[in-house]
Amino acid sequence: MSARLHALHAAGQSLWLDYIDRTMLSNGDLARRIAEDALTGMTSNPTIFEKALAEGAAYDEQLATVPAALSDREAFFVLATTDVRNACDAFRGVYDSTQGVDGYVSLEVSPDLARDAAGTVAEARRLWAIVDRPNLMIKVPGTVEGADAIRQLIADGINVNVTLLFSIEAHARVIEAYIAGLEQRAAAGHAIDRIGSVASFFVSRVDSAIDKQLGSMGADAQALQGKAAIANAKLAYRLFQASFSGPRWAALAAHGARVQRPLWASTSTKNPAYRDVIYVEELIGTDTVNTLPPATLEAFRDHGEVRQSVTESVADAERALVALEAKGVSLQAVTDTLLAEGLASFEQSFVTLLAGLARKRSALAASV
Repeated sequence: MSARLHALHAAGQSLWLDYIDRTMLSNGDLARRIAEDALTGMTSNPTIFEKALAEGAAYDEQLATVPAALSDREAFFVLATTDVRNACDAFRGVYDSTQGVDGYVSLEVSPDLARDAAGTVAEARRLWAIVDRPNLMIKVPGTVEGADAIRQLIADGINVNVTLLFSIEAHARVIEAYIAGLEQRAAAGHAIDRIGSVASFFVSRVDSAIDKQLGSMGADAQALQGKAAIANAKLAYRLFQASFSGPRWAALAAHGARVQRPLWASTSTKNPAYRDVIYVEELIGTDTVNTLPPATLEAFRDHGEVRQSVTESVADAERALVALEAKGVSLQAVTDTLLAEGLASFEQSFVTLLAGLARKRSALAASV
């Protein structure tokens, strides 16, 4: 067992794996990680599935049984929901032992629905019914339209992972959607004590974008490199703490409602000049999740250090962001761009995935 990973979990942060493929689900690797590494959940996205489907022949046997009449999009969801259902079963023991706090597996709605609230709700309901597991989370982008969908899905009793959050403003919007959805569900007389949600706040991409701007400025500006992402996330955590307190939340908590935990996403270090576990070490705290790519998880296992860091130096975080604005770096402009780029990247991955799936289906049909 990894002492460092277990210490991270003991500090109040859940470790989720930002990766899924069929091989690890069947060869015992995932079961081992759950048993030994304090792993309590798993996330997927179109890019992860694109890579999983492109490599090897793990999906060929099932793909050969998919009716030719199904579209490539429908065929993909046959494969993806099978993987996610099996992963949910692997994490069911965690879900049960934590009474629904943890043990979730995430599956994303089609990226081209990011600006379509009604379409998102319809597809989320369909995927929820197909997977048919209480520890499924449906991933919905944190757009304005996504927030509308989130409120309805929470009211429906569907667990939601809000993805592609970069700004405090967007984070506030989805927290409101979550709380309003719980209120709507409770008002209808339905239970709210087993609904889970996380708000996936992306971290390292913020530094990558802002560092690029600072690199062309003077030395005093360059001293701010590597500061923005962690500062932004710490202020998101402060918003989380403030939002899930007070009379409005207490009324829901009295009925067993659970907080919408911040989930730190994009936590692999993109700049080799930075410590490879910096976006884990600096954002540790109660009621948080970190979804780790395999390489980052292994790095933390080897040399990660644990302390209650997410509430440290919040005033310094505020000052760092003010200093950036003073240098002419607009955090709002950066996060708006990152959201647009993230949506486009996931949509392109989905297009590439479907094209590869079409080729594979043709090849399998020809071989038969």
